[in-house]
Amino acid sequence: MTSAPASTAPPAGLLSKLGIPPLTGHTKFVFATGIDSLGTGLVTVFILIYFVKTTTLTLPAIGGAMTMARLLAVPTALVVGPLLDRWGARTVAAAGNIVCALGFTGFLFVESVGQLVAVVLLVQIGQTTYWTCSSALIVLASPKQDRTRWFGFVHALRNAAMGLGGALGSAWLVVGSAAGLDGIVLGNAASCLLAALLLMSWRPEAAAGRRDTAAADSPPPGIPTEPNPRAGYAAVLRDTRYLLLVAINLTFVFGALLINVLLAIYIVEGLNRGPWIAGALLVLAAVQVSLTQTAVSKRLDRYRTTRVLLVACLLNAVAFGLFALMDIAPAWTVVPGLFLAMFVLTIGETVWSPPIDSLSVSLAAEHTQGRYLAIYQLSWTFGQITAPALFTFLLARGAVLPLLFLLAVTAVAVPMVLLLERMITARTSSAAPLIDDRQLAAA
Repeated sequence: MTSAPASTAPPAGLLSKLGIPPLTGHTKFVFATGIDSLGTGLVTVFILIYFVKTTTLTLPAIGGAMTMARLLAVPTALVVGPLLDRWGARTVAAAGNIVCALGFTGFLFVESVGQLVAVVLLVQIGQTTYWTCSSALIVLASPKQDRTRWFGFVHALRNAAMGLGGALGSAWLVVGSAAGLDGIVLGNAASCLLAALLLMSWRPEAAAGRRDTAAADSPPPGIPTEPNPRAGYAAVLRDTRYLLLVAINLTFVFGALLINVLLAIYIVEGLNRGPWIAGALLVLAAVQVSLTQTAVSKRLDRYRTTRVLLVACLLNAVAFGLFALMDIAPAWTVVPGLFLAMFVLTIGETVWSPPIDSLSVSLAAEHTQGRYLAIYQLSWTFGQITAPALFTFLLARGAVLPLLFLLAVTAVAVPMVLLLERMITARTSSAAPLIDDRQLAAA
């Protein structure tokens, strides 16, 4: 009578030890996330090269058109917020995937700058829509006690899938033809449609019985509800706690963009080293996050979120300092020093990313959660737009200046996190708590 339970317990216990939350009832969401991230990694590697090989447009024209499209897509998150409040996360995220599929299919027909702007704009709108909904999707899958673990698991899954997609895309660039690139674009469009289908057929409410009683008594965030006529962005802009959280996240965004924007050019132009080092560091970061994120999230879940963010600030500061020191370090220490700095920076990423995303949901008013998450997404949009120009401007005036800027930004984040902690504690002691008591408990 006891043999059956004993045979099924070890896998569940193993998953729990690894920091992976229970996935029962949510496998469609997990597959949709993996498919979407795989396609993103696959296309990101060669999107610029694709238009160079398949059109007669010049490289400056292609780059300018892509920049224009991304600027035009900036207001997308603000438009998505009310739609998210009205229609729910699954529906809006699936719509974003469908828009992406249309944009990728349009890649095949680009012949002019205007057409290139149009199709890249569609892809950017679709991707921004999905990312604005991503936190609400995780809330649908996660009971409150497992929320940070779910954010960590999804973060690891996305990194692994994007890394695999990037590796496949890079390999295809070596052996593939223009026709083969068209095949990858169509395949990615098909994967977007498959992800949309999985999201729409996913029924997270079927797992509601496993949630805590309070969560089961009210509709989970992301499920369509009647809109609150008084809900609007003005309410979000009056919420000083949330705006402070968005500002804190922006400091982490700049640090995260070091990897994609600054790292390669700093190594090649600033340190006069081979570009292979940047590629190896990117692989290290992807593998490290994929293998350690869930375990790190599980172990940090017991600590106060703001204290975890302070630890992340310290780790980031150490990493930025190590990167900067490579400019004056002895030649034989540069390569191992770069790997050590990337190792520390990646630990920092696994520490700060899931907790701050979880906090962005916990501090949002439930009846207007979509608008809150739209404002939160703008911190990423602003960072992605400004970081390339800012980093290159500073780099042209000194190899270590971008890293000194990141050190200064990290230093500014520390008092901001402490202020947010006081504001959360004050609100919790004077009114009903907006985040879990466990998250507010001291280490």
